Amino acid sequence: MKRGQRGGEQQQEEGGGGSGPGSPESFKRLRRGSSEKAVQGSFGLDATAEWGCLPQEILLQIFQYLPLLDRAFASQVCKGWNQAFHMPELWRCFEFELNQPASSYLKATHPDLIKQIITRHSNHLQYVSFKVDSSTESAEAACDILSQLVNCSLKTLGLISTARPSFMELPKSHFISALTVVFVNSKSLSSLKIDDTPVDDPSLKVLVANNSDTLKLLKMSSCPHVSPAGILCVADQCHGLRELALNYHLLSDDLLLALSSERHVHLEHLRIDVDEFGPFFRDDVPVTHLYFGRSVSKEVLGRVGLTCARLVELVVCANGLRPLDEELIRIAERCQHLSAIGLGECEVSCSAFVEFVRMCGRRLSQLSIMEEVLVPDHKYGLDDIHWEVSKHLGRVWFPDMMPTW
Repeated sequence: MKRGQRGGEQQQEEGGGGSGPGSPESFKRLRRGSSEKAVQGSFGLDATAEWGCLPQEILLQIFQYLPLLDRAFASQVCKGWNQAFHMPELWRCFEFELNQPASSYLKATHPDLIKQIITRHSNHLQYVSFKVDSSTESAEAACDILSQLVNCSLKTLGLISTARPSFMELPKSHFISALTVVFVNSKSLSSLKIDDTPVDDPSLKVLVANNSDTLKLLKMSSCPHVSPAGILCVADQCHGLRELALNYHLLSDDLLLALSSERHVHLEHLRIDVDEFGPFFRDDVPVTHLYFGRSVSKEVLGRVGLTCARLVELVVCANGLRPLDEELIRIAERCQHLSAIGLGECEVSCSAFVEFVRMCGRRLSQLSIMEEVLVPDHKYGLDDIHWEVSKHLGRVWFPDMMPTW
């Protein structure tokens, strides 16, 4: 009896240090099991595979913050992440960077990725831009992609030449054919930027025929094949058009007056790149932004103050040695919406400049004036003019040491 009892006690003691129901190890297993069940209960996932089974909604939120290259690497993790990589929401906005290694140091969109986008995501694209270098090969590659977007429904399209206008070196028929594919198939374009391209009047008619109800912005400066008739066609039929950017050498005063007439679209912004100033600003024109990249006479600037009541931004890179005191005061009086001005190689007396700022007041959100522009006079010098200007602007201001525009 004693031996059996002692054996039982010894077995119980050994069991106390083993894996019995009341042992410490059993409590650890119970806690670990309850933790795993809690994880599974919270996420509905197997804890060992929770990263591979994240819901697509969560993956979409994560992928939207990742650069394209990182998304591509992540897509190789598992099947679920690869499916997330191809979600339509991630392909609505895309910029094709087309550069030749011999002529550009910029990275280019990989050809395999371009092929995948065309085959799998062309119908998902909505906001597209093409950034090409100065080579004709890059412009041709952009046209090749455009011609394949037959299933797209783009809302915005931008063609950007980072150097010289390479699209202008393409055969006109080749470019028009590719662009027409987008015009015909999209039918919902709201923004179109085609500066420095061989677009012409017939292609604009195709644009209007398919996108007249949605087009709101059209930017086509330096398009030599566009005539005033083509521009009027757009203005007559695109009643939702609110912003139009053109180059003045393509236009005439009659066209500008027609665009400001109530018979045509009610533009909110009419942007004009001006090369020849002689015949310009004879009558009231609805210009909002003026950038004089070359020398402009006092007479022309004087007419700006008389005829451009809707002017919002004015940049004068060069004028000469004749002070622009009267012209600036006239602009401040007549251009009540002016909020940005930049002056380069010209002259303004310090007193006239302070008066100009006083008249415009705090609506001048951008004031970029070279220090060499300001001519000290009996009232103000260069050392104290910034105090007076800062007082009228309501913020600290100093002249620029170099052009910032």
